[in-house]
Amino acid sequence: MMSSLGGSEKMPTFFFCIMLFLTASVSSASLEVGFYKSSCPSAETIVRKAVNKAVSKNPGMAAGLIRMHFHDCFVRGCDGSVLLDSTPGNPSEKESPVNDPSLRGFEVIDEAKAEIEAQCPQTVSCADVLAFAARDSAYKVGGINYAVPSGRRDGRVSLKDEPSLHLPPPFFNAKQLEENFARKGLTLDEMVTLSGAHSIGVSHCSSFSNRLYSFNATHPQDPSMDPEFARYLKTKCPPPSNTGSDPTVALEVQTPNRLDNKYYKDLKNHRGLLTSDQTLFDSPSTVRMVKNNARYGANWGNKFAAAMVRMGAIDVLTGTQGEIRKNCRVVN
Repeated sequence: MMSSLGGSEKMPTFFFCIMLFLTASVSSASLEVGFYKSSCPSAETIVRKAVNKAVSKNPGMAAGLIRMHFHDCFVRGCDGSVLLDSTPGNPSEKESPVNDPSLRGFEVIDEAKAEIEAQCPQTVSCADVLAFAARDSAYKVGGINYAVPSGRRDGRVSLKDEPSLHLPPPFFNAKQLEENFARKGLTLDEMVTLSGAHSIGVSHCSSFSNRLYSFNATHPQDPSMDPEFARYLKTKCPPPSNTGSDPTVALEVQTPNRLDNKYYKDLKNHRGLLTSDQTLFDSPSTVRMVKNNARYGANWGNKFAAAMVRMGAIDVLTGTQGEIRKNCRVVN
């Protein structure tokens, strides 16, 4: 399933320029496209090079970096707090069960940041490096390119208990997801659009095994799941046991390393892996959005770009707030 993505940059690129910049200016007046054009003009090139190298070696890294940006932005805003290591007596966000052991890509951010520091010391924030890396991942595996408004500053606080308070769990229904995203200033359509990131990446069996073996008192198996798909999943995910084993399965089986709209086609065929995926097709408030995204792939790509810009502006630190870390893992 880990096919090479060496040629993926030849995919068509979706541009969403005018509306994208309008959206960005409304949601993030304090951020600016090209923020480093004078102070560190090579910053974005350095990040893209590091991402391309990592994703060429391991295509799953693209999903990891997009997910990391999401996990950063939904907890304390997009301030790089997810990148901080724990200190004695203060376990960080990295140690939350939501992030450990599944969050990946830290070494890619470290590599890009180290090269940037060598060229432009204490100029480019870790939060911006992560935002650039998420965009570059979307481009590498999906041809989705967009300008990233930057100028974020890095936070100094990272707490283990906070991710589970802010990030939506895999068992949420559409209404709960809508409320969760609304608390971060994102619309229902943006929630459905960003869920399309589940076109790539993997999930641990424990996140959906209840749908296979212990759905409810009447149905051990979720009746809304395509039976053939359920049979396939059971070959990958045996019944939960105390062995500590928790295998992974691709979130979208057809093109697991290509960021595209097949995720929505799977939902129409009752092949959504997580409850929080399939609920988008089963809910009256979101089913039309799923159908439109399944039908119009280029339009979904444009919407995904715009929604990533909006997400990247959540509760950002700017100006003299926070700091510019020298090392993304520790505060200065």
